[in-house]
Amino acid sequence: MDFLTLFFRLAGASLAGQARYPASALLQTAGQFLATAIEVVAIWALFDRFGALQGWGIGEVALFYGLVHAMFAMADALGRGFDVLGTELLRTGAFDRLLLRPRPVALQLMGHDVRLSRAGRLLQAAAVLAFATAQAGIAWTPAAVALALFALAGGVALFLGILVLQGALAFWTIESLEIANVFTYGGVEAGQFPLAIYARWFRRLLTFAVPLAAVAYYPALAILGRADPLGAPGWVGWVSPLAGFAFLALAFAAWGAGLRRHASTGS
Repeated sequence: MDFLTLFFRLAGASLAGQARYPASALLQTAGQFLATAIEVVAIWALFDRFGALQGWGIGEVALFYGLVHAMFAMADALGRGFDVLGTELLRTGAFDRLLLRPRPVALQLMGHDVRLSRAGRLLQAAAVLAFATAQAGIAWTPAAVALALFALAGGVALFLGILVLQGALAFWTIESLEIANVFTYGGVEAGQFPLAIYARWFRRLLTFAVPLAAVAYYPALAILGRADPLGAPGWVGWVSPLAGFAFLALAFAAWGAGLRRHASTGS
């Protein structure tokens, strides 16, 4: 059995288990949709009051918002196993069972608990992208669609990399450190607005430390056909999502170091 087939079987088993309780699954999905919808209302109120944000219209900001939330929804669905690694697997000794199976541990964790409820955030992101298309007059040419899909893939890789790093830290701390939420949920909050509105030090953090700008800001500028107020050339948005895959590769290198350090609980 190849790795991709194994992942789909693990993910299918996880989703089938949640589907046995459809009311719970639907309520959790609706809860995700409504919780993120409150943020949309807050942004709409901001633009309704002030009209624009340093020259950016609501349709343009909606594109940033929709892209970032779609990225995080998919990464969060795939990375739940890394999020709970310390508390649910390492602390209880259940992680040893994964080590006994002749398949990559990271792959098993990605299929460990694929959350159906994350579809609520994804649907809400799709609705905001539809609004952005109408409001900003985005022309979804084949090139623009390809760039959007490339950016989504890079963004999923970036957020998944953050969750993998959180799991790697659990080999030293056992706990799932809340500091990871600064870069996941905090990154989502920061990425849903244009990078140009932030202070220089924060722009550098979101570009070089956690390359959120590379997977969201620059590709969105290229899709909008808008020049970067910070002076970056237009071609940057077409290649910058590669930074998300590079970040994921570094995260898996850290994961390998943590896995080699792991000592069995003896269970």
